Amino acid sequence: MAFLGHSDPLPHRPRRVLVAGTSGSGKTTLAGRIGAALEIPHQEIDALFHGPGWTPLPSFMAEVERFSSGPRWVTEWQYRVARPLLAERAELLVWLDLPRRTVMRQVVVRTLRRRLRRELLWNGNVEPPLWTVLRDRDHIVRWAWRTHRTNAERVARLVEQRPALPVVRLRSRAEVEDWLDGPLAGAARSR
Repeated sequence: MAFLGHSDPLPHRPRRVLVAGTSGSGKTTLAGRIGAALEIPHQEIDALFHGPGWTPLPSFMAEVERFSSGPRWVTEWQYRVARPLLAERAELLVWLDLPRRTVMRQVVVRTLRRRLRRELLWNGNVEPPLWTVLRDRDHIVRWAWRTHRTNAERVARLVEQRPALPVVRLRSRAEVEDWLDGPLAGAARSR
């Protein structure tokens, strides 16, 4: 399977963009930057999913359906139930295929910062106590470690299902910056 790299031009100015990657890889940050560059709304998908007390919101799929039926958006490609619909409607997938060591450093630092500062996340949630990483199998740090490899498999399946969908594969922070400043900026200038 062939991917676009960090210096390959985009075939067109995308209007509906997905950002894929392991938890903690920087999907939300990159999606926000893509949205700003292309002047399209960024819908943070975690905000639609997590209700108070980290409970899934019953309105999640209705909200995903609503925003993804629009003509222009960028969001993160996550949540098993939402991935097929989002993949069907996307015009571009940007895959943050960062090394596990990079992702783990980022997710640990982010988790510590959020917990120590008691940063408010979605719908009043905060990171759980740090000791829960030892007890909770689905703690975000353990989840990122366990699911790192599955992203490649998921992207490969999508490429088989939608071979015409452009997929940009970014393997480092430097490649992310090069792509934002190069091909994405070039696409943003085209009308």
